[in-house]
Amino acid sequence: MAPTASAAAGEEQQAVGLAARDSSGHLSPFAISRRSTGDDDVAIKILFCGICHSDLHCIKNEWKHSIYPLVPGHEIAGVVTEVGKNVTRFKAGDRVGVGCMVNSCRSCESCNNGLENHCPEVVFTYNSVDKDGAVTYGGYSSMVVVHERFVVMFPEAMPLDAGAPLLCAGITVYTPMKYHGLNAPGKHVGVLGLGGLGHVAVKFARAFGMKVTVISSSPGKKREALERLGADAFVVSSSAEEMEAARSTMDGVINTVSANTPMAPYLALLKPNGKMILVGLPENPLEVPPFSLVQGNRTLAGSNIGGMADTQEMIELAAKHGVTADIEVIGADYVNTAMERLAKADVRYRFVIDVGNTLHAAAAE
Repeated sequence: MAPTASAAAGEEQQAVGLAARDSSGHLSPFAISRRSTGDDDVAIKILFCGICHSDLHCIKNEWKHSIYPLVPGHEIAGVVTEVGKNVTRFKAGDRVGVGCMVNSCRSCESCNNGLENHCPEVVFTYNSVDKDGAVTYGGYSSMVVVHERFVVMFPEAMPLDAGAPLLCAGITVYTPMKYHGLNAPGKHVGVLGLGGLGHVAVKFARAFGMKVTVISSSPGKKREALERLGADAFVVSSSAEEMEAARSTMDGVINTVSANTPMAPYLALLKPNGKMILVGLPENPLEVPPFSLVQGNRTLAGSNIGGMADTQEMIELAAKHGVTADIEVIGADYVNTAMERLAKADVRYRFVIDVGNTLHAAAAE
């Protein structure tokens, strides 16, 4: 079915968003038609939306599959304004979130196992085509309508602004820890890269009671990693002496780096039978010498976000342990500047747009 620019047929709901029209990536006001609230749907007034590095890739078409006009944003937090007649989990006024997915086939083996992220027909929150042929528009917008299966309830202890990035960054690092046994007290996990994903990985590792070492190419991040984020150790990856001292000490490494780097030096940090889980997305193929895996029975794996049950579990555990993203809240009129800063890694560690208070004013300019 060919993509269409409007929402599903029915009584459409008008919204405003920020869209990129071409690969320049410049975001400007854009009128959106959201579908009517169906029997199984939840309508949400968006209050905050995190800016993920994926948003930057997509608005600039760096992954070569962007559908313009493109409204990014898959770290959505807000309040329920309306629910369909079949909805039982949510009611008007509930504090909720929407992450990277808004639909799937809901009947395949992956969906039946709560792993909607692996469904062959998964529909992403933006830059995707839904079952009705409509192009999905993300959270840089005033409201959204989503099937209840893909809505996450926010615990009262979880702030909407600092919690929004967990719907992508949080679940991205939580899932590999859970499924690869890197959530057991006393185990030693390395976090490669201290950015939007890495700083959340450190916090979850601490919540699990693990020893955590940050591995970074930036010596200037050592104090922040140890003193503010609570990491147990810090290794400068360019220091041969520090890397050698850390050799064969880690049960696992969560690799959040999106730059192309040789894998062998980092695989050497793993104990025998250790695992490196890749959650960053380098542009070029990985450089992995076979001996770096075979010697020590080491595993190199990947992980892609997580299913809806895991996402709800993650946000509840985060609320219990006080895990939130470190954020810089911005107005909607600052979003293009934020993208320029994000491209230079000039953020600690996640921009979050104050959609509720600033979007309409920015759209009116």
